[in-house]
Amino acid sequence: MPTPSPSRAPRAAPSPNAPASYEAALEELEQLVAQLDAGQLPLDQLLTRYQRGAELLAFCRSRLDDVENQIKVLEGGTLKPWDAP
Repeated sequence: MPTPSPSRAPRAAPSPNAPASYEAALEELEQLVAQLDAGQLPLDQLLTRYQRGAELLAFCRSRLDDVENQIKVLEGGTLKPWDAP
């Protein structure tokens, strides 16, 4: 059985609670922030929602890093400013 090359190694299986997309994660994160800001939740729910928010934030950062790396590949290894000609 051939082994995958390092650049094509499969990613770890997504968490069962992983959002479907960056946009879904961002929307859920915005809802969580609104709930936390309202200050109407019991302490245990605040902690649970804060932990979920941290997971969503990590997911969003990971997706943005992935996209940035793809752009670097497309730009020949140099990330250029968006307004560059």
